[in-house]
Amino acid sequence: MALMLPRTRSCFVCGVNNPLGLNLGFEIEGDTVVSRFRFLPQHAGFRTAVHGGLIATVLDEAMVWACGVRSRQFTYSAEMTIRYRHTIAPGQEVKVVGAMTANRKNRLFEAKAEIVSATGEILASGTGKYLPVPRNLVGEMLSDFVGDIGKFID
Repeated sequence: MALMLPRTRSCFVCGVNNPLGLNLGFEIEGDTVVSRFRFLPQHAGFRTAVHGGLIATVLDEAMVWACGVRSRQFTYSAEMTIRYRHTIAPGQEVKVVGAMTANRKNRLFEAKAEIVSATGEILASGTGKYLPVPRNLVGEMLSDFVGDIGKFID
């Protein structure tokens, strides 16, 4: 059974109180984090294609969560490479899957993520490097969560 990750109030991707956000929920499946969703027509760059920046944002969020869950630390993006393979249509059912691929002495984390179609076709993929959030900023981040983040992050 998958374990749901807590959500924040303000995050553009997972924030429950962000009226302009994507409002995605993530869950842990094995060594990965996963979210199943559909982009809305308002997320299109052109009517038939989701904006590439939003695709990159979702891949980044999956990689951040994957690093956070596996390292038990909050992380932020240091570097990211995205490959767009196929157009994603607004309303198309997709799944994003993120996984941490390396932990460099808790000072740098590497991850990968893919957005796949309902048939399993890879639509976009990314790799990234992530840094731990400085300890003095963690308290403010914790206060934005809805639910118990302590099960996942120290």
